[in-house]
Amino acid sequence: MKAFLILEDGTVFEGTHIGAVKEVVSEIVFNTSMAGYPEVLTDPSYAGQAVCMTYPLIGNYGICREDLESGKLWPDALIVRELSRTCSNFRSDCTIQQFLEENGTPGVAGIDTRALTRLLREKGTMNGMITTDEEKAQHFDDIQPGLQAYTTGKVVERVSCREKYVVDPVLELSQNGPLSGTARFDSEAYERGVREPRPSLVKELTGAGLRVALMDFGAKANIVRSLAERGCQVTVFPARTRAEEIMAMEPDGIMLSNGPGDPKECASVIEEIRKLYETDIPIFAICLGHQLMALAAGCDTYKLKYGHRGGNHPVKDLSTGRVYLSSQNHGYVVDTSGLDPKIAVPAFVNVNDGTNEGLAYTGKNIFTVQFHPEACPGPQDSRCLFDRFFRMIRESRAEGGTCGNQRKGGGQDA
Repeated sequence: MKAFLILEDGTVFEGTHIGAVKEVVSEIVFNTSMAGYPEVLTDPSYAGQAVCMTYPLIGNYGICREDLESGKLWPDALIVRELSRTCSNFRSDCTIQQFLEENGTPGVAGIDTRALTRLLREKGTMNGMITTDEEKAQHFDDIQPGLQAYTTGKVVERVSCREKYVVDPVLELSQNGPLSGTARFDSEAYERGVREPRPSLVKELTGAGLRVALMDFGAKANIVRSLAERGCQVTVFPARTRAEEIMAMEPDGIMLSNGPGDPKECASVIEEIRKLYETDIPIFAICLGHQLMALAAGCDTYKLKYGHRGGNHPVKDLSTGRVYLSSQNHGYVVDTSGLDPKIAVPAFVNVNDGTNEGLAYTGKNIFTVQFHPEACPGPQDSRCLFDRFFRMIRESRAEGGTCGNQRKGGGQDA
């Protein structure tokens, strides 16, 4: 079946329909990752967007449900050059076509994704329609107003959890599975249907005995996992939770998660984060959380021309000079042109375009990053930032900071 991608500037790409039979209007973005499409498809940060994968072959290793970042598929549609109808991976649970159909998500294959990506880079992110109705491709004037009017809206409320929940910590390193590089494939166990555990990079329980409150603005599962696998108990709160409820928990630290959309749409959330900013509780924020903290502290944000999305973006740590390869997915950044050093100073910078990738807050136990240290999909260079967060918590406690376990007189150090 034919399918069409119609952009708001009138450009039409013709391809083959994939996934569910459904027509969608969405913001069209591209991701440059060479692998990790299951994580991309289940990343809540893509809510309200249709994602084009620039790598030419997608689906060849299927879908492993253990690797998914959430319980459902979030992008409105998938755009690929070639979709593999079969998969070859012993961990695979289903094909990508089955996964798209299961989640009611449409897509288009067989288009020139290089041409689409170049167009978006030159003209900027655009809205578009994916449809199997050829008449709409031939009568652009009829659909153009709807394309231009589309916005992602207040998507954080859609992707956040509905109720608070607690994730217990890992108590021993062995619970995380074999250390990466030591795992060995057991063919006999595989024939018996035994799945080998996923390998781990964690070598020390740096978060043992600590309790962290995670504000869920669309949190990826690997953020929670990255905390818990280091021995930390995680309490996940819905996005609209009041600051007083979080402070009443007396957490040792607070994390602000990733999420979709324009950060300025989250006015009520920003007000609550401002209250958390005024406390002495150590805070670590990622992606949207980084932007929301900046807005809460009086900084500004702006929309990028076409965003940063992929698993190969270099960022420089300004405190050490080290460059990390990072996983990224954002269309907005913090504006540091008028940044007051009494509030915060740049901590990371994007090597490609010089945009801000992180802030260190002056006189506060707060640091934030625009990229994804939980590293799914993408390189794992910056996973050490979770250990830095726990180290900051322990140093704050040693200096007499107001952390939960210190007030209670409990907790144990790693």
